[in-house]
Amino acid sequence: MAQNMVSERHPKTFRFLKGRMRSALSEAEKDILENLIGDVQQLGHGQVILSRGEMAQQSTILIEGFAARVISRNGSRHIVSLHVPGDFVDLHGYALRRIDHDLVTFGVAKVGYMAHSDLDAILAREPKLSRMLWFASLLDAAIHREWILKLETLSADGCLSHLIAEVLARLQAVGITQQESFAFPFTQAELADACGTTPIHMNRVVRKLREEGILEISRGQVAVLDKARLHETGAFDPAYLYHDL
Repeated sequence: MAQNMVSERHPKTFRFLKGRMRSALSEAEKDILENLIGDVQQLGHGQVILSRGEMAQQSTILIEGFAARVISRNGSRHIVSLHVPGDFVDLHGYALRRIDHDLVTFGVAKVGYMAHSDLDAILAREPKLSRMLWFASLLDAAIHREWILKLETLSADGCLSHLIAEVLARLQAVGITQQESFAFPFTQAELADACGTTPIHMNRVVRKLREEGILEISRGQVAVLDKARLHETGAFDPAYLYHDL
């Protein structure tokens, strides 16, 4: 009942920093953040929210679904970060004015937009809310560092295990899982783009992890079969997600 009341009062932003520092925000500050979000859009799979080099006039919060930062170079696509509901996917565009990658939806997604002109006024008079938005950007950076380490040190099965362990932890923090399973509308080719390998090798990795009883990916669903082994295979330590704050 309490969760329903919160989501009804803040339907666009109730997952922002949920499971982290959201509890530090007052109800008035949560109301201010909710009111900053203007237009809401339903987007289909593969739609570009903001393109590389495009001037950013607003920042986008992911309300439902998934989005990713994508860099395409020399005919290859690289997924360099992944976002879950509650994330501002392009808050860094407020300071940088333009971004060096594309922001793309995966599966059906709902997003809300916060005009930078409105954000200017709020940041000038709401210091704690400003710190929380800064925290969200710093959290993005922490996740980026872990992804770099993952790609540098893990095999393809380790990378995929780490990715799934991270997504599971992030979705559990915002209340979007069914026990140890969740909807995940990524193809094996897209998972390969996120793990620095080829679609053919990713197919082998998915089969191997299923046969070893660690996880199963099928028809847009992920089921974690052995969470402890998933964490071990992916060398996953959730400290960088700051869920203890």
